[in-house]
Amino acid sequence: MAQVKVEFTIEPWVDGDPPERVNLCVAAIQARGVEVEVGPFGTAFVASPEVASSALADVVSIAYANGATHVSIDIEKVD
Repeated sequence: MAQVKVEFTIEPWVDGDPPERVNLCVAAIQARGVEVEVGPFGTAFVASPEVASSALADVVSIAYANGATHVSIDIEKVD
């Protein structure tokens, strides 16, 4: 089954620990059974396109509901 790697960044960016909006997005993705990698410049996960699209809908909704001003998303197919 095809997989996609999704990387996203939520602004405003905060130096130090991720803000609560990022933690809430990570928890929503993990609730779908997906491992999430939180890095200093963004967050990433690998999933099927179907799971990724549902997870991204959560990310966008949660991020903007919790103070985000911009969400950048990059998606690429992986083997």
